[in-house]
Amino acid sequence: MAKTYLQVQQQIAQLQAQADVLRKKEAAGVLARIKEAIAVYGFTAEDLGVTGRNASIKAAKPVGRTKATKAKAHPTASIPKFKDDNGNVWSGRGPRPAWFKAALESGKTPAELAA
Repeated sequence: MAKTYLQVQQQIAQLQAQADVLRKKEAAGVLARIKEAIAVYGFTAEDLGVTGRNASIKAAKPVGRTKATKAKAHPTASIPKFKDDNGNVWSGRGPRPAWFKAALESGKTPAELAA
C-alpha cells in the first residue's frame, strides 16, 4: 500500500522528535567527557580559545543544517609561505618577487626559503 503525503510528514515529525532526544543524550555525554578532559589536563579558557573581550561560545549548528556561505573574492591578507634572512616574505601567489628569484639563482631551494 502506498503512503500518502500526510503519512510521510507524520513519520518525519516522529523521526525528528526521536533524533532530538538522541542528540540531547549524546550531547550530555560529550559535555561530560569535555569537562573530564578539562579537569584532567588542566585546560584553561585561554587554551580553549574562549578568552578576551570578543570571546563567546556559540552553539554549533547540527550537521546538515548549515547554510553555504560565499567565499570572499579577495582575501585581505595572505599568510607568507616563503621568507629570506632579510625579512622579505612572499605568499606564493602572483609573480615571483626579485628577492625570491635571486635566492634561487644563488643556489637556494624553495624548501630552504619556506616559512
